[in-house]
Amino acid sequence: MAQTVRAEEKTMKAVALDSFGGPEKLKVQTIPVPEVTSDEVLIRVHTAGVGAWDPFEREGGFTEYMESEPKFPYVLGSEGSGTVESLGKNVERFAEGDEVYASPFLNPKGGFYSQYAVVNSELVSLIPGDLSLEQAGVMSGDGLTALRGLDDILKLKSGESIMIFGASGGIGHLAVQLAKRMGASVFAVASGDDGVELAKRIGADAAVNGRDEGLLNAAREFAPDGIDAALMTTGGETANRALSAVRVGGRVAHPNGVTPVPDPPHKMTVQAYDGNPDREILERLNKLIEAGPFEVHIDKSFPLDQAAEAQEALERHHLGKIALRIQ
Repeated sequence: MAQTVRAEEKTMKAVALDSFGGPEKLKVQTIPVPEVTSDEVLIRVHTAGVGAWDPFEREGGFTEYMESEPKFPYVLGSEGSGTVESLGKNVERFAEGDEVYASPFLNPKGGFYSQYAVVNSELVSLIPGDLSLEQAGVMSGDGLTALRGLDDILKLKSGESIMIFGASGGIGHLAVQLAKRMGASVFAVASGDDGVELAKRIGADAAVNGRDEGLLNAAREFAPDGIDAALMTTGGETANRALSAVRVGGRVAHPNGVTPVPDPPHKMTVQAYDGNPDREILERLNKLIEAGPFEVHIDKSFPLDQAAEAQEALERHHLGKIALRIQ
């Protein structure tokens, strides 16, 4: 039966901020479990993804950008997984005990760096395919961002070629697999030899190290008439140089927050976008994942009380995602 857990009746451990700032601001606290209203789900959190955007949020960047008033203690974590603990009275798609994941970006009731999270049911989904709780917990933010870019912005079609720049990162390694399921040929530009190995293992038709001087030659061999589209997850001189492999009139997309903004050497459409979550794109993502084996690569996993170390790990070379273990 649907029920409500009220804040005054229960507390939880969470990594919460009392003010914005550096990683030292991330402290384990005991705080109330948020109240569950009629359209929400209370999730007992198993894993939280540590997003590349989390340090920016920790420093107050999003509240400043959106001119919103933060509420402290402030709990980070815009992607996570767990089991359904309780349901609001209007929620019928889930049952207590279901394994779910969610992507409540800038959730007003707090994020997944906590033992419990309350999320609007429209942003919650059953875990697709053979993904584990840990994999699902780190997948949604970057998976939705990858799919928004490929499908909604680039409108990638079967038979087209695409360059995924940053193919061994969080967004990139998911984008490689999604683009293949959409019928595209994928040229992957990855970080390091280990990144190239990952990109090849997950299905890229060709993969090169972004530091390799032979990048453009490899791209032109891959698509002599030019690559149709590019999803750029990082910017800079190497990224701009790689864009010369995209054909004149091609399409380029990059998530907002990529800096420097990609600056192609010849005429093509460049569009920035956000990976906004909603129920419809979650269903699209699930359908593609369920089409076959799908790898969500977790480079490192940290316990809740090492959230600062987990965020610092984002600054070092890593493949795929960083996870925060809550249970």
